[in-house]
Amino acid sequence: MSSKQAKFFESVNRNFDKAAAHTNIHPGLLEQIKVCNAIYQMNFPVKIGESYQVIEAYRVQHSHHRLPTKGGIRFSHMVNQDEVMALAALMTYKCAIVDVPFGGAKGGVKVSPRAYTEEELERITRRYTVELIRKNFIGPSVDVPAPDYGTGEREMAWILDTYQTFKGGEIDAAGCVTGKPVRQNGISGRTEATGRGVYYGLREVFNDEKLLKRIGTSKGIGGKTMVIQGMGNVGSYSGLISQAEGDVKIIGLSEMEGTVYSEKGIDMEAALAFRKEHGTILGLPGTTSLKERGDWISIECDILVPAALESVITEENAHRVKAKVIGEAANGPITSGAA
Repeated sequence: MSSKQAKFFESVNRNFDKAAAHTNIHPGLLEQIKVCNAIYQMNFPVKIGESYQVIEAYRVQHSHHRLPTKGGIRFSHMVNQDEVMALAALMTYKCAIVDVPFGGAKGGVKVSPRAYTEEELERITRRYTVELIRKNFIGPSVDVPAPDYGTGEREMAWILDTYQTFKGGEIDAAGCVTGKPVRQNGISGRTEATGRGVYYGLREVFNDEKLLKRIGTSKGIGGKTMVIQGMGNVGSYSGLISQAEGDVKIIGLSEMEGTVYSEKGIDMEAALAFRKEHGTILGLPGTTSLKERGDWISIECDILVPAALESVITEENAHRVKAKVIGEAANGPITSGAA
């Protein structure tokens, strides 16, 4: 990130200000909407191996205008307060736009999941949950977490179990977290829901004749070319569903280790299986590995899907984008300066 590039929360607020300029809402109320209502930064010790490690973590409740607040928990070594504040704000706005009756929230634990054993991650997750319980930052009617980057139904099951241990008398205790395994009061379809939403959104874009005329492309998503950055839950299901149900041609995939390209198309299911077996997408049969990891942004395609972390398309690299449509599957992948 350059010194001139806005921080994530500032970038979110700039986009808010652009939209707010089209309303007649009082400036004072707009300022109230922008600020985070509650920020909880915590540091707690967890036994890792034969020693103790102090873990830095956050939970931010952006807006209490509707309760409970709602938002995921991410595990990443890049977690910081600014990031969690921005993600919480985005949750408020996403819920408000579609009239889902929640305020926005977000959580983050500053750890790299790959650096810990499953047992150690369980200790970290449970201790984080205890800290949230102590400060009343979790509960079915208060604040309901969910999976995010670096977490999944396994972590949600640990959170649920910990919450029920402390709050077993609550009749609706199972509602303290979403994204749980189906066998533990979860919902079928939750795992692929975000990726399916990405596909549905893109499908509608390619049925909008007025918009398609502006960008100079044909109607219908079938046969369109796609590049996906990020092969986590959202990126994987965006690709799988777009390919299976929309007949989209995936020509590029990017992950931490690099980017692969194939003009003939990439089978998403085969790519995921290859990466699971080999720990990398580089060397995927039938593809070419691009020289630079960031070259995914400049592949000529119909649809570009950034599905990893925030602020990957900035004012510094936006000129390299050759896609006709960008499907923002990640949270805030385009900075305000690049929009």
